[in-house]
Amino acid sequence: MTVEEFQNKFGIISKSKKVKDLCDIAIQVAQSDISILLTGESGVGKDVFARAIHGASKRANNKLVSVNCGAIPEGILESELFGHEKGSFTGATDVRKGYFEIADKGTLFLDEIGEMSLTTQVKLLRVLETNEFMRIGSERVTKVDVRIIAATNKNLQDEVDAKRFRSDLYFRLKAVTLSIPPLRERKEDIIPLVQYFLKEYSAKNNLPEFHISDDAWDFLLSYSWPGNIRELKNTVESTVAISRSNILTADAFSQLIEPEREISGSLNLPVHLDKPSDVLDREMIYRALIDLKRDISELKNLALQNINNVNPNMEEEIVPIDQLEREAIIRALNYTKWNKKLAAKLLRISERTLYRKLKEYEIN
Repeated sequence: MTVEEFQNKFGIISKSKKVKDLCDIAIQVAQSDISILLTGESGVGKDVFARAIHGASKRANNKLVSVNCGAIPEGILESELFGHEKGSFTGATDVRKGYFEIADKGTLFLDEIGEMSLTTQVKLLRVLETNEFMRIGSERVTKVDVRIIAATNKNLQDEVDAKRFRSDLYFRLKAVTLSIPPLRERKEDIIPLVQYFLKEYSAKNNLPEFHISDDAWDFLLSYSWPGNIRELKNTVESTVAISRSNILTADAFSQLIEPEREISGSLNLPVHLDKPSDVLDREMIYRALIDLKRDISELKNLALQNINNVNPNMEEEIVPIDQLEREAIIRALNYTKWNKKLAAKLLRISERTLYRKLKEYEIN
C-alpha cells in the first residue's frame, strides 16, 4: 500500500511531508503486533491514525475498541478495562466483560493514557507482558490477544519524572512513537481540510455547496489553530450552521474565533508564566466571564431589536436551544484551546456532562 492509498482509504487529509512520513511509518508497523504510542496536541488527529493503523493491520476484520481514559473516573476505569464478576463490588449485579475481552483478536485504543492512575498502569503493564489478566473479583486468569495503540497529549517523559507515570510502562509503549505535528506547523493542510469539511457537512445535511472568500482564506491561514484540526472542523461547521449565505467571509469566521487573544491576551489582564496553574486558570475564567457578559449584553440588545421590529418572518430569527447549547460548548472549547476540564468549569457543568454533550452533538 502506498502512502497516497493509505491516506485516501483512511481519510488522512494532508499534503504535509511530516504527515506523509508518519503515514509511511504507520504502513510499515501496521502489520506487526507491536504497541504504538501516538503523541501530539489535543485535536491533531491521533484517533484518525489509530483507526488507520488498525484498518491496515491483519486485525482489520476484528474490533477496534476505543477508550478515553480521561473521560472515565479512576475508580471505574479498571472495571471498564478488565471487567468484573457479579457481587465483586457494590453495584456489580452481573458478570461484565471488560474492553480487553471485547477487543480480543483486535485492537484496543487507549486515548489520553497519561490520565491513567498508577494502580491501573501496573495492571496494564502486566497485560502487555503476559497477555493475561483477572476480572475484578475473579480468581481465574483470562488470556487475550490484543494489540495496544495508546495516545496522549502530555509529555510522558515529564510525567515519568514527576512520578505520575510508570517508567517501565512508558518504555514498553514508546517502542514505536508517532508524533503528530500541530496544524500551525503544517498550514498547507488547512485548505484541503476546510474543503473536505465543507463538502462533508453539505452532503450530511443536504445543503448546497459552500465557498470561501479570499479574505476568509487569509483569515483561516493566519490563525494558529491552538485546538488543531478539531477546532478547525468545528469552526467550519459552526460558521456554516449560522451563515445565511453560501459564501463564507472572514467576518463569518471571526464571530467564532479571535486570534488576537492568543498573542496579546484578552482585556489587558496580566498573565505571568511563573504563576501557579490555579491562578492562571482563575484569570482565564475571569476573562471568559467578562467575554460572556459582553456576549449576553449583545444578545439582549439583539432581542430588544427583534421585539421592536416584530414581523411575519420573526420565526426565522429564533434559534433552537440545542443549537445555542452546541455553539456555547464550541465557543468554550475554542476559548480554552480544547481544555475540556476548564471548558466544563466555564459552562458550569461537570466534565462527564461535557463529554456526553460532545457525543450528543457530534463535536469531535
